[in-house]
Amino acid sequence: MLDILITVRGEAAALFAAFLWAVSTVIFGRLGKQLPPLILNLVKGIVALALIGSTLALGQFAATGIDRRAITLLLLSGIIGIGLGDTAYFTALNHLGARRVLLLETLAPPLAALIAWLTLQEALGLTAWLGILLTLGGVGWVISEGVPGATVHTQQTLRGVGFGILAAVGQAAGAVLSRAALANTAVDPLWSSLLRLLGGLVMMAGILLWTSCHRPAASQPWQPAWRSLKTPPVWGGVAVGAFLGTYLAIWLQQMSLKYAPTGIAQSLTSTSPLFVLPIAALLGDRISLRALLGVLIALGGVWLLIGVR
Repeated sequence: MLDILITVRGEAAALFAAFLWAVSTVIFGRLGKQLPPLILNLVKGIVALALIGSTLALGQFAATGIDRRAITLLLLSGIIGIGLGDTAYFTALNHLGARRVLLLETLAPPLAALIAWLTLQEALGLTAWLGILLTLGGVGWVISEGVPGATVHTQQTLRGVGFGILAAVGQAAGAVLSRAALANTAVDPLWSSLLRLLGGLVMMAGILLWTSCHRPAASQPWQPAWRSLKTPPVWGGVAVGAFLGTYLAIWLQQMSLKYAPTGIAQSLTSTSPLFVLPIAALLGDRISLRALLGVLIALGGVWLLIGVR
């Protein structure tokens, strides 16, 4: 039994990360009404960085295998996947809601396969292309569904879809870079999580500084965000979301990328929509048959992509 658990530790870590990301997505979706996406991403990253740093210090994790190449790849992974990708993700979340944004994230595995094909010249078989088509079809079917009782805002929906696709591209590129740094090395997943977060935070700080320099003082996002953060419900939500969705989920994601092939790890991490459906139902959302079938079709495509690597 222990041998089986050791063998599938990468896959198990990916599934648990998907569950935690589904829970935190619902939390972040509600926080998005009080905090701008960039501020929310930055604050939860700072909280998670403090948690990871404390864990490394208390657990005395050795920094073995961290050479210049690994540091460069992991910092780039954080800049693209966390700094840009997560900020786009939270922006999409404000426009589309948790279920549709999580479904757009199922684009990450086929995008990762395409990035690997373009950069590493990895040929894709018929099964891989079928998986890509199924994933895209399922995503398109669900995001085109109208929400009962809601006013249709085409421009807002298109903006959300655009940011959701950018987030998926960031996740895919970040995963490929992380896998390149972690595979067949002694780098601990917790150290890689720290480096990724550092890269992401540097990128977010740069974006915030740039936007601050090009905005009048009256429209700066910090003042209303700071007032919101001082309220216990908002700060508590950020802390819980950062603990579950950033500290634990990124650690588990890095573990999955270390011990499982990129395609399998990304595919299993993309099962968050399955976990978010019952959560949304408990919160009072009506889950239509179309939404359920769309999720199953998209995830069927993701599972076909397991055979890509």
